[in-house]
Amino acid sequence: MILVRQEIGEVLRDLRQQKGRTLRQVASRASVALGYLSEVERGQKEASSEILSAVAEALDVPISMIMREVSDRLAVLEGLHTFPDVVPDELVASMDAELSLR
Repeated sequence: MILVRQEIGEVLRDLRQQKGRTLRQVASRASVALGYLSEVERGQKEASSEILSAVAEALDVPISMIMREVSDRLAVLEGLHTFPDVVPDELVASMDAELSLR
């Protein structure tokens, strides 16, 4: 069974470690109890949108980046293929050409 809270926790921990910050630093900056943030990172507690927003701000990352990473991880766990974030130039050019003929 895939648990979203575990993926959120792993993403938060990964981002925190990439930023070189301790759990205590992030908890303090986000005004979240140290023990609670630890449980969120370990996937033991669900994080509210308010907590996620505060932690994202404490990590200096947009919450959309956190959710995108969680989404990508879930897609991999579900066996789905990820799609590129941008439309390939060739496709844009072919669509422009097609639309100009109309």
